[in-house]
Amino acid sequence: MIDSPRISAVTVPGIDGSGPGHWQTLLDADPTFLRIQPASWSDPVLDDWIAALDRAVAVADHPVLVAHSLGTLAVAHWAARPDRSPVAGALLVAIPDPAGPGFPTTAGTFREPPLTPLPFPSIVVASTNDPYDTEGVAAGYAEAWGSRFLDLGDVGHINTDAGYGEWPLAKTLIDSLHRSAG
Repeated sequence: MIDSPRISAVTVPGIDGSGPGHWQTLLDADPTFLRIQPASWSDPVLDDWIAALDRAVAVADHPVLVAHSLGTLAVAHWAARPDRSPVAGALLVAIPDPAGPGFPTTAGTFREPPLTPLPFPSIVVASTNDPYDTEGVAAGYAEAWGSRFLDLGDVGHINTDAGYGEWPLAKTLIDSLHRSAG
């Protein structure tokens, strides 16, 4: 019998998933990373994404959640539930502004994420010129959630279009969350 690798991270992409070449997709090539599988990436429903996150975390052992864009809001909603499984922490990258002009109308159920501290260590990574966060809400979410805040400057949406394929910093931050969890 071949042992399966221990799942150390669960990736939670944004709307439409993270395509080929995206830093999350490249991380998913690691057999210790597991991507959530909602019913639809294009027509997201919060309850479905939360169920997909539950399924992924259930087969992992205290993973770090690695979320991008809409996935960050899914993690915040999921974290507020009392029946969730324990995780080591969360890397929350490029939080979109749910009230902003670029927020997808199909993702209405993701609006109004909880503004209470996350029950695990977290790092919010943002950009000063993210087209989905034109008002800079990421810093406010980081403060409300008790997250460490990392501003990368003018780097866009921290996705493939912004030049983020291989992103070694992501792995470094994930490793730091594992270390802080003990």
